[in-house]
Amino acid sequence: MLNQGLLRDGLSIIASCKQQTSDIWQAHYGAAAIGSYFFVSTNDLSDGIAELVALQAGAMVQKILGSPSTQHRSACDLFTAEAAILEALDLTIDELHWVGHNVIYSAACLSAIHELKGWGSAEEIAGITDLIRSFEKTIPGRSWIGFSASEVKRMQIVAEDGFPKISHPAELSGLVLEQLAEFPVIYRAESHHDLIGHMLTFSHALNILFDLGHVSLFERGLRPMMKLIKVLRYSRGIKSGDTIKLVSPVDRLPLQPATRAAALPTSIRFWEKNYSEQDWDFGHVFKFSHSFYDHLRRVEQRKNAYTEKFRYIITQ
Repeated sequence: MLNQGLLRDGLSIIASCKQQTSDIWQAHYGAAAIGSYFFVSTNDLSDGIAELVALQAGAMVQKILGSPSTQHRSACDLFTAEAAILEALDLTIDELHWVGHNVIYSAACLSAIHELKGWGSAEEIAGITDLIRSFEKTIPGRSWIGFSASEVKRMQIVAEDGFPKISHPAELSGLVLEQLAEFPVIYRAESHHDLIGHMLTFSHALNILFDLGHVSLFERGLRPMMKLIKVLRYSRGIKSGDTIKLVSPVDRLPLQPATRAAALPTSIRFWEKNYSEQDWDFGHVFKFSHSFYDHLRRVEQRKNAYTEKFRYIITQ
């Protein structure tokens, strides 16, 4: 039995993020909790794996909330909540903000509220919309290889970039999986493996918007998505000994190649490890897993290279 409490707790974490922290990042754990639910519900996992995922996600939620959340009755119907979130997202969808977290949070909330058929008080929905609106005029991100944040912000997508026409989620999933497969080396750095992971989650969030019928938002989000891919493409040409322009408050040269994960999130061995000491990789252990396997199920040809390169993205 799927634990819908993870959806409610995830929404609560996102809704209270700005008020409790005056920042945008605690919501990351809320999106991760929601991702853990859908990772289990959309993949053919054993009961043992599903139980371990739920236990680890529950521990993560407990760390943030401090005590079990109040599972109140929904005061806000699905359509009212959805309209408010979409109105907030409309303000920022056209530009790249914090590597797409405005879209990632919005899509996570919308998918959870749809699954629950409504959720939350008017105040809680306002907490979500305030968070999403707060991305307006923010930077594209803080860690980049080859570019500064201002250069990324000014970057244009041109015909010479060779991006295919994208009109459907399967096409976007195919594009990002191909990009993932083409990295000769993936570095363990916020500016590289983490950015590649957010390429997966940002594009996945756009696909969710399409799935829920918001095709125009999907289309408007493609340009900032392509901008992120364009930056990452630059890093594929880096060779050992090259002088690297690294702009990051946390990454340091020389960049270190990521270690290959021996186990994948679809195996029980992966979830037998307790990720609490690593803070669940800021929730990425759930979110990256959900996004990658959602992309994989949308494409006709599942190349081994996709999964092989994902081993260097997921924590271990």
